[in-house]
Amino acid sequence: MLSKKLPLMTAALLIALALSFSSQAIRAQENKSIILATTTSTQDSGLLDVLIPAFEKDSGYVVKTISVGSGQALKMGEKGEADVLLAHSPDAEKKLVEQGFTINRRLVMHNDFVIVGPANDPARIKGVKAAKEALKKIADAGALFFSRGDNSGTHVLETRLWKTAEVNVEGQKWYRQTGLGMGQTLNVSAEKKGYTITDRGTYLSLKKILGLDILVEGDSSLLNVYHVMEVNPAKWPKVNAAGGKAFADFVVSQKGQDIIKTFGIDKFGSALFFPDTGRKDMEMF
Repeated sequence: MLSKKLPLMTAALLIALALSFSSQAIRAQENKSIILATTTSTQDSGLLDVLIPAFEKDSGYVVKTISVGSGQALKMGEKGEADVLLAHSPDAEKKLVEQGFTINRRLVMHNDFVIVGPANDPARIKGVKAAKEALKKIADAGALFFSRGDNSGTHVLETRLWKTAEVNVEGQKWYRQTGLGMGQTLNVSAEKKGYTITDRGTYLSLKKILGLDILVEGDSSLLNVYHVMEVNPAKWPKVNAAGGKAFADFVVSQKGQDIIKTFGIDKFGSALFFPDTGRKDMEMF
């Protein structure tokens, strides 16, 4: 009787072992996949097309990128729907850290925002030094202005500038919200011959097809700073904490910073972003 049961017991044991190994393999595969929530500017500029393959090759991780406005990217971190965040909305980022949703916020890079518009420049803002004065001239002229309107880092900065300029844009016919990412908003602005605020990197990557000119630049209020943060596993135990940290470590490493430093030079003649790891003068952001 016992001899008849042995094959059945052996089969059951083999099945259990197979299921166990299968489960372990699935978990291992999941642990090698990380979710990066980031702003559209890092995607639209083409930076991630260079940065991510280099990270994946070095680390063995596979990155799933979700490119949205910084506000949405940070919200994903708050909800535990991503493993690591790369954003450019400093005030909102600091709040997320203070609330314990993210950890290890680190400075990565910067570029700047510029105000772009049609070459005929109906509001006559070309060469104006202060961004707030340029916006006031656009409002006074009733010239078309296109806002992302998506709570992204760009939109947050734009809203702050309108407030500084003491211009209320609500209900104004010349003020349009696209609800789109940076690249798409630039395309709409070009098609409708309007003004918009954009990060320089995305603008330069699309410049040839836009027909928009940089009209205002260089104001200190237009500085655009990026940080990387890991989603806090103490808040969300299911996040891939090791993977998120590995990506964050990479973008602030010498290799990651070198990629950022040289990105865009071959194609556009100048770098689109400037690496900032270790810069004490940028710690205020």
